[in-house]
Parts: sequence; structure tokens; C-alpha cells
Amino acid sequence: MSTPEEADAIGGPVLSASEIAEMAEFATERRAPAGELLFQAGEASYDLYVVLEGEVAVVRSDSEEEVPISTFGAGNFVGELTLLTGQHRFLSCRVTRTARLLVIAQPEFRRLMSLRPALAETIFSTLLARRELLRSGQGAQAIRIVGSRYSPEAMSLRAFAEHSRLAHTWIDLEEAADEESLLSSLGLDAHDVPAVITPTEILRRASTATFAEHLGLTFRPTPGYIFDLVVVGSGPAGLAAAVYGASEGLRTVSLDAVTIGGQAGASSRIENYTGFPNGISGGDLTARAAVQAMRLGARLNSPCEVAGLRAEAGFHAVVLRDGSEIPTRAVIIATGARYRRLPVEDLERFEGAGVYYAATDLEARVCDGRSVVVIGGGNSAGQAAIHLAQHNCSVTIAIRRSDLTQSMSQYLIERTEADPRIELLSGVEVAGLGGGEHLEEVTLRQAATGERKTIPCSGLFCFIGARPATAWLGDCVALDEDGFVLTDRQLQGPSAAAGTTALPFETSMPGVFAAGDVRHGSMKRVAAAVGEGSSAVRSVHERLATQA
Repeated sequence: MSTPEEADAIGGPVLSASEIAEMAEFATERRAPAGELLFQAGEASYDLYVVLEGEVAVVRSDSEEEVPISTFGAGNFVGELTLLTGQHRFLSCRVTRTARLLVIAQPEFRRLMSLRPALAETIFSTLLARRELLRSGQGAQAIRIVGSRYSPEAMSLRAFAEHSRLAHTWIDLEEAADEESLLSSLGLDAHDVPAVITPTEILRRASTATFAEHLGLTFRPTPGYIFDLVVVGSGPAGLAAAVYGASEGLRTVSLDAVTIGGQAGASSRIENYTGFPNGISGGDLTARAAVQAMRLGARLNSPCEVAGLRAEAGFHAVVLRDGSEIPTRAVIIATGARYRRLPVEDLERFEGAGVYYAATDLEARVCDGRSVVVIGGGNSAGQAAIHLAQHNCSVTIAIRRSDLTQSMSQYLIERTEADPRIELLSGVEVAGLGGGEHLEEVTLRQAATGERKTIPCSGLFCFIGARPATAWLGDCVALDEDGFVLTDRQLQGPSAAAGTTALPFETSMPGVFAAGDVRHGSMKRVAAAVGEGSSAVRSVHERLATQA
């Protein structure tokens, strides 16, 4: 059961009479008798309720009983971040004392958030605060992920839940005194894991795709609806494009094949982004941008893999992996670049079970207090090494070059050199991986002499090179020899936009733009990606104006 302090924090704030009067302009009023369910876990319902009289309680369904999470009295409003994200309800709400309510339907809620900025700020900050309280309190028990910390499939589920800021609980089978008994108590057996237990269903052998679909977070097409802008990718460039597109009145949707945040969202810390003097984790930065985009009216969906793109008369068709299509007037490609995979035997076997491409708190907790190796000499590798060392890991940075001066910022070099838990090995490359169900050791080879050295390793973190995520484009837009998208002045001759002058960030296909790391010649910095994503929206407006 919630503590009184937790319940009070979730229940607040109490709205003033003037604030309630403002909200009433967007609402209908109704009475609800004691015992009525206003909404139920699993429902795709997004009404906001304001309590004028009486009392309602938000509860978690637990077997045959309801566990109280918080109560809401006169002057409180009922709702949390699902009102913006589109996630299905994961808690229920029951009237405990006959109530008089204001009911604000989702379209009117969007209008309220747009037309009443002061009130919207109060509501918005409350929705965010409630989600964080639910993530750390009793509300997190509504969704439980069950699996082994060494299972790649379980790690994918956890990463999706963490990056999506879902209220959930992780149940690690590695910590169970009797795994079989634990699984049995949850209605599972060894063949069912990883599993996700929700208020309405148990997802056995769950994948991120089935998990997201069950929660209502995947893309759901509306017949006959044409978007103004589809943003493919939700890293800093894609999120900035979604924010600016939605804020400027474009019907905008952002799609990501994996999860919101992109490569930057997996960064342990970003310290050179303006406005955050103490730095900020990539996950926090992109989560804030995502919620901001949704608050302004953009739709964000993941995992939702785009498989192709083609031009039609007067619009573009974004083709999804399942064969469905999204019609749109303009497209911004912001799929970014991904770290390269090591050319070593058994790599695939250990990916997600000791080999990682991010060093967030999730991966750091898995490796807590043990020996790890970071491959790469860039800023991402340096931040990862420092973050892992802060989790009491013994960190080895392994690079092929002789030193870090050509690839890493000086402030990071100084920090890694000053930390006794971090060791630098130069002139080496990974020659082999070893272990049972998870990674246990790494073999490094000296490039100059061929000498091999095997060291204990519970986590190998790869930050080597980057390749653009453009395979899905085929030959529909012009690319450079490395696969990065060519835009505006980079286009020449037959690659130029057919019969038009390419606008800034526009590709060889008119109405299709590229921003961020996926674009040829981009700076490969978070701030630059944000600038490109927002600037590309201006070009979208210009192109749409010529099509009107």
C-alpha cells in the first residue's frame, strides 16, 4: 500500500477556483455514484477528471483485490502521463464517495494545453511528477518484467521500459533463491520467460514489439488521415523536429525502430549541451524532449520500424515493416548513426548478455562492481568509462590508437586519467570473447606484436565508429559512398531534386529532408542535431507552401 506521503504527493495539487473555472470551459459535468469505475486498467481511455465534490481513488488491481494508490478529493484532478503518451491505463479509478466531476475528453484536453499556457504548466508538471512517483512506488507493481539479467531479450524489454519511463518492476531470476517456485507463484514456468505481467494479460516470451503493442504505444493508423510531417527517428534531431513541427501547427508523428531517444538517449552523460552546467544523462534529455513534443500535440511511437519510402502524387508514403503505409506531405529522415559491431566470433551470442552498445544506469547496474572493458576512444566511450567507474566497476579502455588526444575531449581525458578505477590500454583490438551463458572474459591482441592477453570481463561496451541507419531508404534518395544522406548544396546534376532547387536539409526527393547524424557533413554533436532538426522544419514549411 502507498505511504501517506506518497499518496498525498500523487493526489496534489489542489486547483484554485479560477483554475477550475478555466478547465470547465473545456469540460462536461457529470455525477458519479459511489462504486463506479471511472476507468479501468488496460483501457485506451484518456479523459481527464476534475473532482468538484466527493472522492475517487486510483487503485492497482492485484489478483482479486484492489490496492489503493492515491485518493483525490475536491479540487484535485485525476490523470498522469498516459494522457500524453497514449499508453493504455495501467491503474484503475473508482468513485469512493458520490462525486461531481468535470470530464475533459482528449481533444479538449489538447486544446486546453494549447490555449491556457499557465494552467497547462501546472497540469504538465503534475503529470510528470506523478509518473516519477508511480515509477518508484506501488504503481510500479502494475507492470512486472520477469527474466534473467543475462538474457538479451529481457534486457531489451528493460531498456524499452526504462527509456519509455514506464512505471514497472523488474524481477531478476538470478536473485531468486528458488527460481522454479518464484515462477510458479507468478503463473509462469521456465519456458515463459522473459515475461511481462500486466493488469490484463501475461505476455509470455515477450518481445518489445508485443509489449509496446499491448500498452498501446505502437503506431495505430487512422483511415483517410494524412500527416503534414512524418519524422523517422527520435534522437535529438528527430525530437527537435517533432517539437517544432507540432508547435507550428503541423500534424506530426515521430517513429523509431527501437525506442525514443536514439543513440543520445543511451548516453550516460552529456556535459557539453548548453543550459545544463552539471550535465544531463542522454535518457533524461531525450525523455524531456519527447514529453515536450507530445505536450505540443506530436505523436511518438516506438518500436515502429520504417522499411521504405516512396513518392506519390501530392504526398509521400512511409512504408512500415508490417506492410502498412502512412501518407504524409513531408518527411524528415533523422535515423542517425549506429555504433559498428566488432568483427569477432561469438559476438551475436553475447550481445545483450555482456556485450552492450550503451552504458546507461541499466547496464551499469548489471555490471555493478565487476571488471568491464570499454572499446573506443571518443567522448561517448569516455563518458561510459567514468559512469561505470562510479558504479564501482574496474574499467579498461581499449583503443587501437596510441593515445586519446585525437578523439576525446580534454576534460574527459583528464577525468579518466585521474580515476584509479580506469586503465587505458592503447594499440590493442578485441580478438575473442569467452563465457558460458554470459560474457566472462575478453581477449585483447596487441596490433604491433600480435601478443594476446585474456582479462576478466563481465561487460564489453562498444563505441567504435558509426554507420548511418539508411539501408531502409534503398535508392530513393541520394547517398554518399558511406551511406550518409546528401542534402541541398551537396546535390549535383542528376542527384538534385527533380526540377526544383533543393531547400536547406532537403534531399534529392522533394519534400523529404534529413537532419542530424544521418546527414552527410553533420557535426555529430547533440546541440548540432537539435539545431538541424528544428531548422529542417522551416524548410518543410517552405516546401509545403509551394505545394499548396
